[in-house]
Amino acid sequence: MKTVKKTQLTKDNIWLKEPEDHDFPAAQDYLELLFQPDEVQKMVKKLKAAPTIIKKSKDILRASKLSLLPETNIHVKENLKKVEKNKKLSPILLVRGEHELIIADGYHRLCCSYYLTEDLEVPCRLI
Repeated sequence: MKTVKKTQLTKDNIWLKEPEDHDFPAAQDYLELLFQPDEVQKMVKKLKAAPTIIKKSKDILRASKLSLLPETNIHVKENLKKVEKNKKLSPILLVRGEHELIIADGYHRLCCSYYLTEDLEVPCRLI
């Protein structure tokens, strides 16, 4: 895979400014595995209304307590190819859990951004 120059890696040329419409149902599907459906509906409504903020990929990964997926993961590879082709990624959707950050949507995009550079600024919605 062709390497993207780190000087070209900015939140503005890698990330969309707002999440895509299909990100919210994906977040809802995942969150329904952890919470009751009525609670999830409220969370998704809050995620839709939340401002988009910026956090570093390494900090999001640490706070989530999830493992970094391998660069060979099919979805991580697809996202790396998108960046290489100058296609922008959707911001990630985050929920504060009791003891860790829940990545409601965007885990593969987060891992992709970490491989680009762990200091990459990542647009996200956080509730």
